[in-house]
Amino acid sequence: MQISDIAAVVTGGASGLGGATVRSLAERGAQVFGLDLSSSIEKAGRLDGVTLLEADVTDEQQVRAAIEQAAAAAPLRMVVNCAGIGTAGRILSKSGPHDLALFRQVIDVNLVGTFNVLRLGAEAMAKTEPNESGQRGVIVNTASIAAYDGQVGQVAYAASKGGVVSLTLSAARDLASFGIRVCTIAPGIIDTPMLAGVNDDFRATLASGVPFPKRLGLPEEYAKLALMIADHDYLNGEVIRMDGALRMAPR
Repeated sequence: MQISDIAAVVTGGASGLGGATVRSLAERGAQVFGLDLSSSIEKAGRLDGVTLLEADVTDEQQVRAAIEQAAAAAPLRMVVNCAGIGTAGRILSKSGPHDLALFRQVIDVNLVGTFNVLRLGAEAMAKTEPNESGQRGVIVNTASIAAYDGQVGQVAYAASKGGVVSLTLSAARDLASFGIRVCTIAPGIIDTPMLAGVNDDFRATLASGVPFPKRLGLPEEYAKLALMIADHDYLNGEVIRMDGALRMAPR
């Protein structure tokens, strides 16, 4: 699928995986709309070729308005779901059972938010003219290797990302008749702002567990894979691990 002269929507677009993706798409000639919370947009400042829009992925009206703005600028052909949150908490600990509201929040942002953007993005894509191969667009979601290798204390995060993995094939089949592809990237340990507070020793410990390359992944590598999925028209309904062959230990 051609990336230049299309509109692309990226959630979590102000930093991390989303920030790298909006920059890569803009460099390829797309009109890029990055959705994020106002606090994240304020920290990001101006990004060349990128329009940052305030939107909570769990809010139907905010997401619909942002997608309509993107679709009015150029044919909407690509949506990338990068927005997400991570928390730690065991099912049972010294302080009692896992906080139910926190579990719901993680599911709401990571799973329901992804689905909200997917469904509204697909609605807008379905209104565009198909290209010569009958394709209207591609949606790339973000899971995690925690979906497969959830560690102690990751029950909420692993459940939310497992849901993203599980919906991928069904979503691709649902949207096939519209010429819309759906794929998911499951990253390993990526050097994003979520690791900003980690000291160098712990960072080195994390990197040492990766078989090869023995380092943390880079947001730019995620962006490169997302654009490769867009370029590769026969990739559909697939979950791709991007983790250096890492399989997480229980702890």
